[in-house]
Amino acid sequence: MKFIAEINVMPRPELLDPQGKAVLLGLEHLGLDQVGDVRIGKHISLQLEAENEQIAKEKVEKACSKLLANLIMESYSYELKQQ
Repeated sequence: MKFIAEINVMPRPELLDPQGKAVLLGLEHLGLDQVGDVRIGKHISLQLEAENEQIAKEKVEKACSKLLANLIMESYSYELKQQ
């Protein structure tokens, strides 16, 4: 079976996000001072094959926890869809 995992990796809320702060400052300079906060992360689309949904989830978890996210500084979430 073929699956697509849409993965979002974001900095942990308790950590400073310098890239997000820089974008927030840029938005303020554009007159968009109504924006309260900006957090910058990554979006990854992963296509994979697995025997079933449970195995696909295990593969995505392994990819996220071992490679795609730095678990000390980032958290991740994903949505898995059968293709």
